[in-house]
Amino acid sequence: MEARAKATFERIAPRKVQCVLDLIRNKPADEAAAILKYTPKAACEPVAKLLKSAMANAENNFDMDVSRLYVAECSVSQGPTLKRIRPRAHGRAFRINKKSSHISLVLREKE
Repeated sequence: MEARAKATFERIAPRKVQCVLDLIRNKPADEAAAILKYTPKAACEPVAKLLKSAMANAENNFDMDVSRLYVAECSVSQGPTLKRIRPRAHGRAFRINKKSSHISLVLREKE
């Protein structure tokens, strides 16, 4: 049995989120929460919120023991890109791509 949580259209680049997900993959859920709390990365805030949501799903929907949960799978994929224009010298325009992410997390119980 597994508990899932998804965060879609998060306004942060996927490669920044991937670094954070690599830190918590295959770790116990409470240890992963502690890692996210004390890691100074921008992606830690939405991932911590997602982990908390997945833990609540496991407890309330599937009656799983929260102390035995671990991060079984976590992945990020690229969402839509917001394209913005920045004025530059000599009347030129410079494109700024504001990327977004779809983050998914799966928690399982240790046997």
